[in-house]
Amino acid sequence: MATKSQPLFITTLIILWYSSNIGVLLLNKFLLSNYGFRFPIFLTMCHMTACAVLSYVSIMFLKLVPFQGIKSRSQLLRISTLSVVFCASVVGGNVSLRFLPVSFNQAVGATTPFFTALFSYFMTFKREAWVTYAALVPVVAGVVIASGGEPSFHLYGFIMCISATAARAFKSVLQGILLSSEGEKLNSMNLLLYMSPIAVLVLLPATLIMEPDVLDVTLSLGVKHKFMWLLLLANSVMAYAANLTNFLVTKHTSALTLQVLGNAKGAVAVVISILLFRNPVTFIGIAGYSMTVMGVAAYGETKRRYK
Repeated sequence: MATKSQPLFITTLIILWYSSNIGVLLLNKFLLSNYGFRFPIFLTMCHMTACAVLSYVSIMFLKLVPFQGIKSRSQLLRISTLSVVFCASVVGGNVSLRFLPVSFNQAVGATTPFFTALFSYFMTFKREAWVTYAALVPVVAGVVIASGGEPSFHLYGFIMCISATAARAFKSVLQGILLSSEGEKLNSMNLLLYMSPIAVLVLLPATLIMEPDVLDVTLSLGVKHKFMWLLLLANSVMAYAANLTNFLVTKHTSALTLQVLGNAKGAVAVVISILLFRNPVTFIGIAGYSMTVMGVAAYGETKRRYK
């Protein structure tokens, strides 16, 4: 039975999740597009390094949660898969921010529930009522309309963004299994502890191969801009907070609820990004994004009624 404090706890988690996610998104855009720091893979590696270090400190020294060991090869394989998929989603999202404005990036990201529904069906064999799937039509249609009305549309950026969105949906379903399965249940901080070092090991060779001049350019930017290192540090710590609260919200709600809440967060991020970065928007683009958000709201409502 839910306690009286549980709604307050979940509300607090959502507020923290919103704040850290929007902060990371805007700082990523600022670093990648406005600051001359064009290394999305290295930036993601910085995020995951911070997650690994802070998770270890939180568990081993601060004792915020009990340490949990890995119970099986199957569990390790799922954690490793989650790490790789997570890397793909974050790198793809960061790459798309080099070519797309935050507002359009969030419009494409709003289709995550569509991919979540597909992956949930194929991975857990859980079927929804037909009206629930019908509600996804305006979700996808809205992005198609928004794409046609986007003055800053970039095909490569769009492909990276939609790939990141699909990877994010797959990650949400998989992490929901890892956080809730009785046989393989891990608390959020332990999952992040295991996932982060694997992600760093995946990202390190990718960084060296695809961004070979990252250290020289980063050191040069650090000398040129005195707040460069502070921004990177703040961005990485904020990424840890975003990932941890993401896992916690998933655990205390569901993968779908996470995506519905994420679209409300996306709407807030769109408004803030337009005000900060002054990127051009059109009526068609706004109409398409609004259709997507309304479709997500309808999807969430049908999920509630027909579960």
